[in-house]
Amino acid sequence: MTTPDLRYPVGKFEAPARFTAALRAQCLGDIERTPAALRGAVAGLSPAQLDTPYRPGGWTVRQVVHHLPDSHMNAYVRVKLALTEDEPTIKPYEQARWAELIDGRTAPPEVSLSLLDSLHARWTMLLKSLAPEQFARKFRHPEVGVVTLDWLLAMYSWHGRHHVAHITALRKREGWR
Repeated sequence: MTTPDLRYPVGKFEAPARFTAALRAQCLGDIERTPAALRGAVAGLSPAQLDTPYRPGGWTVRQVVHHLPDSHMNAYVRVKLALTEDEPTIKPYEQARWAELIDGRTAPPEVSLSLLDSLHARWTMLLKSLAPEQFARKFRHPEVGVVTLDWLLAMYSWHGRHHVAHITALRKREGWR
């Protein structure tokens, strides 16, 4: 029996070879559901549970909660840049170092849960307004290369599910109700 890779509870991200309207709708639905899924994943957790790493050497549940709006704010801005500029080069950020800042380590989860609610309300409004051809708009990521908004949509569909699963898998392993 193989041990599951706790880093990738829903598997590693794989960009779809082809994007369809149905796939876009599925990805958009995942993004739209992420805030509620994250709220459900952390509901009722104690401070000690929030400060438990989801895996050995991994972030704490609290850091995961704060990472999601950090990452998704960057993605939201990248969408806007791609829609308003011709193949802009975006700036990556040091997500591991952000997670170690005081707000990532100690802020109450509700701060980031509320932020994620508002952010995703705006982000999904914008994404739902796009014409199919707009998902072909591109931006340049210095670490990934040139990618489309379709790629970003798929990536963040996976990203939310990935991190929510970190927490729900930990809850299951630990028997936390």
